[in-house]
Amino acid sequence: MSSHQGTVSPFRQPKAVWAVAFACVISFMGIGLVDPILPSLSHDLHATPSQVSLLFTSYLVVTAVAMLFTGFVSSRIGAKRTLVAGLTVIVVFSALAGASGSISGIVGFRAGWGLGNALFIATSLAVIVASASGGFAGAIILYETALGVGIAVGPLLGGVLGGISWRGPFFGVAVLMAIALIATLVLVEPTPTPARKTSIAAPLKALRHRGLLTMGLTALLYNWGFFTVLGYAPFPMDLGTLQLGWVFTGWGLMVAVFSVWGAPWLQARLGIAKALYLNLALFAVDILVIALFTDSLATLIIAVIVAGAFIGVNNTITTQAVMTVAPVERPVASASYGFVRFIGGGLAPYAAGKLAEHYDIHAPFYVGALAVALGIAVLATGHKLLAAAERAQVAEAAGQAPEQREHETLERQAVAEDVGSAS
Repeated sequence: MSSHQGTVSPFRQPKAVWAVAFACVISFMGIGLVDPILPSLSHDLHATPSQVSLLFTSYLVVTAVAMLFTGFVSSRIGAKRTLVAGLTVIVVFSALAGASGSISGIVGFRAGWGLGNALFIATSLAVIVASASGGFAGAIILYETALGVGIAVGPLLGGVLGGISWRGPFFGVAVLMAIALIATLVLVEPTPTPARKTSIAAPLKALRHRGLLTMGLTALLYNWGFFTVLGYAPFPMDLGTLQLGWVFTGWGLMVAVFSVWGAPWLQARLGIAKALYLNLALFAVDILVIALFTDSLATLIIAVIVAGAFIGVNNTITTQAVMTVAPVERPVASASYGFVRFIGGGLAPYAAGKLAEHYDIHAPFYVGALAVALGIAVLATGHKLLAAAERAQVAEAAGQAPEQREHETLERQAVAEDVGSAS
């Protein structure tokens, strides 16, 4: 039985949830927005592909590190103020990136953008989960839908605006994020400051839990393959800005469709563990096809678009599993998981550029396929934990409150730690 089964639609939500979801869409646009303009940035600013790929690296590595501090901040100023702070930072730094005249300046401002992104995305997931109707699974589907739509629309917007100027996508995000900021200020009710403060060390301490660490390392390896495709595939395609926008829009649409419909369908029939094993294996094969046929434009385009299906399935199933497998509060679990997985996503594009420079254009994708395959081996070490996560999701679908399950899980964890220390 899948936890996705239910009678309440995940798309019937309060206005505040839609405001945050809209901001999520714009935020996730930032991931694929720069894809269509990577070659033109390389040409216009006389930068190598590895230098241009630092737009991903600075953005995602800073996002990863900043994730460790999101709980500390939000537990002291409240969720709404944290959302507003994150959105404001994104507006400022995306505009500064558009105004910059050098690749180093853009990379630096993308790092600031990553700081705002971390404050926003970690808190937005917690706000949607807490406020959405339709239960935890419905909230995750809504969140992943926002991710998919943002990833799908981002490349198209980047292609259209990038066809005018490479500065256009950055200024476009600044305007859209300003709209999202206003919507959040108006529609999201003020949130009280939590009674319990989260320490800076909490996300790192949470990684002592085997389930969270296993899922995080699996996501790191999976994201290595994901961002190798996203960050380096535009270069061997050798297409125009708008053409690249359409290719990655097709990829993003696959992410959205399989996040919302493909993942629940697959999990209902195979369960969490088998669905993830199969999905990761197919994704590794898809990247291997890209590695073998990088010189074939048609094959490359098709394989990149198809990759979106595997990314969509993995994002939805893994996010739910992480939130249920970790014996810590969900915001802390989200921060810990985000820290580990974004490290892989941040390093992969830069490594891909360097591998291509030192070997050939096939090498980055061979390494990406190997990384995803290694992710399967890491995930297999936590097979029993995935079964426990599935039972927890079924229990929630049956009506057990998330807070009750989290309290019981924390109690069991405390007992286990006491027994371990005594022995």
